[in-house]
Amino acid sequence: MVVAVLAVAVTVAAVRWLLAHGWVLVAIGVLAASAAGARLHRKRQRARWEAVRAQGLRYAVTQLDALHHTRFEDAVRDLMHRDGCRDAVRVGGRGDLGADVKATDPYGRRWVVQCKHRRDGLAGSPVGTPDLQVLNGTARQVHGADVAVLVTNGRVTRPAVDFAAQQRLHVVDRHTLALWASGSRPLWELLRAVPPPRRPTALS
Repeated sequence: MVVAVLAVAVTVAAVRWLLAHGWVLVAIGVLAASAAGARLHRKRQRARWEAVRAQGLRYAVTQLDALHHTRFEDAVRDLMHRDGCRDAVRVGGRGDLGADVKATDPYGRRWVVQCKHRRDGLAGSPVGTPDLQVLNGTARQVHGADVAVLVTNGRVTRPAVDFAAQQRLHVVDRHTLALWASGSRPLWELLRAVPPPRRPTALS
């Protein structure tokens, strides 16, 4: 009985305090609404990706090997589009300044992708540090990249991998490309240390 009386008294006191400090209720409401909105946004993004993946584009890595290098760039563009990058575009060609594909992901991040196709796959010449140096020199400064990526269906030298890590560049080698092209997950879930989402945009 005493416990019940105390509980009622505490509840009444709490209600009176909250009524006297209305801003607390407003703050709690705003926080709750923000949390619910964030959960709903994540749920919608996941549902959107699952819907895209279910009907989406898929490649076997051997199919990518057989492409001309310009068609390989098209394939990378199409994979970015599949993942929800609605503005994905191939810009590769003479004077591309290290950018073959540009795209904005559903989280507002700007991607700049350099493609290095090897007709012989793993047997072809490896991608080296000079290729990554070009990307590093232009991706952010010239193209405004949040995420700078080199994609290859071949090999990448160890010094090139080390250089990429030092310069916050991302390397999609043959193994990662195979996972991505198979439709398992969007590219940003396969890479480490991708920058956090920007504020939601029209693409979100």
